[in-house]
Amino acid sequence: MNFVKQVFSGFIRLFYPKACAVCGSDLVRGEEAICVSCLYKIPLSRHWHDKENPVAQIFWGRVNIENACAYFLFAKGSKYRPLLHKLKYKGQREIGVELGLHFGQELIKSDFFNDIDFIVPVPLHPKKLRIRGYNQSEVIAEGMSQGMGVPISTTHLVRTEFTETQTRKTRVERIKNVANAFTVSNAEEIKGKHLLLVDDVITTGATLEACAMKLLEVEGCRVSVAALALASN
Repeated sequence: MNFVKQVFSGFIRLFYPKACAVCGSDLVRGEEAICVSCLYKIPLSRHWHDKENPVAQIFWGRVNIENACAYFLFAKGSKYRPLLHKLKYKGQREIGVELGLHFGQELIKSDFFNDIDFIVPVPLHPKKLRIRGYNQSEVIAEGMSQGMGVPISTTHLVRTEFTETQTRKTRVERIKNVANAFTVSNAEEIKGKHLLLVDDVITTGATLEACAMKLLEVEGCRVSVAALALASN
């Protein structure tokens, strides 16, 4: 059956080749969403080697995060910038899975992220989930779970309040917008656990801060943060 599936998939790709989400070139066998060349050139932050990196500094004095990092830099004008838009709004969930996989493979080698118990994607409100069709943070977490060999939790952190988009809001406005948007369920199951909170893009860190503060109310719970991209100038 797998052989037949591979032959059929190859036949379909012959007439309808998949294109790289970055450069638009046809993908070859073994390439899922991004070609090898573009993956090699992606502007990695390598924050996972530096405990005091720019993402970690965002949370200093605001919430007690163990470690924090982003996979690559989300620079204005970069050919990698559209990746997040395609993942979030164009239904190209395979981008999140592939980048999440590579991200997870890097993190598991880091001394700062090698003791994670659960990967927790930032949840969407059910109303927004119905509109979008899937949670982009959960898709990224799926790839990271594969790369790290760590299970995903989508039941312990829940979004209970439908909020306005964070786009074009100041940092203070963003914090107020999501201050009471999340709640924790089945808290007993994550007591004393080290959780990796995952989101797609980090700008002010307001949403991640709100999530972390809620999770840290659980006895003995520790929280680290991983975003796929860091918005930069």
